[in-house]
Amino acid sequence: MSDADDASRPLRRGWTTGACATAAARAALAALRSGAFPDPVEIVLPGGQRPAFALALAEQGDGYARAGIVKDAGDDPDVTHGVLVIATVRPAAPGAGVVFRAGEGVGTVTRPGLPLAVGEPAINPVPRAMIAAHLDGADVEVEISIPGGAKIAERTMNGRLGILGGLSILGTTGIVIPYSCAAWIASIHRGIDVARAEGLTHVAGATGSTSEKAVQALYGLPEIALIDMGDFVGGMLKYLRAHPVGDVTVAGGMAKMSKLGQGLLDLHSKRGEVDLDWLARLTPQGPLREAIAQANTAKHGFDLAQAAGFDLAAPVAGAAWETAAKAIGAGAERLEVVVFDRAGALLARTGLCAVHAGAPR
Repeated sequence: MSDADDASRPLRRGWTTGACATAAARAALAALRSGAFPDPVEIVLPGGQRPAFALALAEQGDGYARAGIVKDAGDDPDVTHGVLVIATVRPAAPGAGVVFRAGEGVGTVTRPGLPLAVGEPAINPVPRAMIAAHLDGADVEVEISIPGGAKIAERTMNGRLGILGGLSILGTTGIVIPYSCAAWIASIHRGIDVARAEGLTHVAGATGSTSEKAVQALYGLPEIALIDMGDFVGGMLKYLRAHPVGDVTVAGGMAKMSKLGQGLLDLHSKRGEVDLDWLARLTPQGPLREAIAQANTAKHGFDLAQAAGFDLAAPVAGAAWETAAKAIGAGAERLEVVVFDRAGALLARTGLCAVHAGAPR
């Protein structure tokens, strides 16, 4: 296949860890009852789809059966693509129903605010319901494990959310949609939930690691107060509208905060670029305004302003504050926008201003 053909083909969907765990548990229960593993094993997803999964592991022992499925995330750059999701099923006491356990590489909840109680294995509610629905009302213990999952979890937000020891078993539909925004926005929501449950009164959302480290140092915030919002500032602010926190700081670089100032709530380059004409209008009329309007990039525009001795970051921060204030509504008492350069140096900040009082002066 040529590069052109590969680029034009539709992105291939994959399966969530929850779907893989469900199929593995169903196969293990069948073997526990009959001694034979169904291979492939079919499940029904919440949307009615009926995928079948080939087994990569099938073993039995005294009082247990174990099945494993290799997760295929399709064309999504999922950190769990290729992991082996294993379900070990054992009989439980009569009337126990389905009892979930965290095996190797699956995390345990240690902080409140998540949709699972502290001490529970990090197997989310929808995967739990999917697994239970495929076990025919049996009284069984289901242990889910992912070899190597603890190491992989270091590349996720689990530690910040208080999920320790491994990965989470996730999925609301069973299907991984390549490059979906849903998973990232869900992690933003869970981060806010955990911060609120811990009683924090100040959270900070940052567009990237540099601005996150800089805003953490600025306020001495604990890690759980940091919300990795990335480009999804709207996803964070709109969730805060319904789940308020007293003080909210939005932090980012020059270009991202310029987009927010223009009124964009999704800051990804595919959703819009910095409007250089808009940026130029923040400066006094004259040669500088004309030069910024003709700049090559947003950074070039900021460089031109700096060379001319004009503080362009301050009006950008003010305009970004106005956009953010409209989106957050009553979701904060005080709101702030902070602008950093690419090295994390502070360029401008509005300060924490009362949202109901209007734009910062």
